[in-house]
Amino acid sequence: METPKVEISQSEWEVMRIIWTLGPLTSSTLATILAEKMGWKVATTKTFLGRLVKKGALSTEKNGREFLYHTAVGEQESMDAAVAELFSHLCQMKIGTAINHLMTNVTLSKHDIEILQQTLLAKQHDAPKTVSCNCLPEGCKEAAHE
Repeated sequence: METPKVEISQSEWEVMRIIWTLGPLTSSTLATILAEKMGWKVATTKTFLGRLVKKGALSTEKNGREFLYHTAVGEQESMDAAVAELFSHLCQMKIGTAINHLMTNVTLSKHDIEILQQTLLAKQHDAPKTVSCNCLPEGCKEAAHE
């Protein structure tokens, strides 16, 4: 699935994760799930559904008296875009530290760890000795970030 760039708020991610997991759903089913998971009222769920349709993240299909909500963007592509957007705002010199902190503080499967190790080994071959700061047009000295 090709993913257009769609900015999704934290609350909208909750809606998208459910539809990515379960597939197309009606607003009433989503409202029931989100009431239990997030404590949302039906109107709150419908507001987020409307926003996601307007943004192009969801599409609708008439199904009798209700609408089915389908994802219009891929899950992995959306996650990749969100992470790339976040990391584009960070100092390039500190991204390695941020990734290390992330890996330290999230639960990873043995398979995930093996893939990360393979990726790091492959990247190590061509990695520069240092990464330049991108915070200022002329760069900066590392001491400025300490």
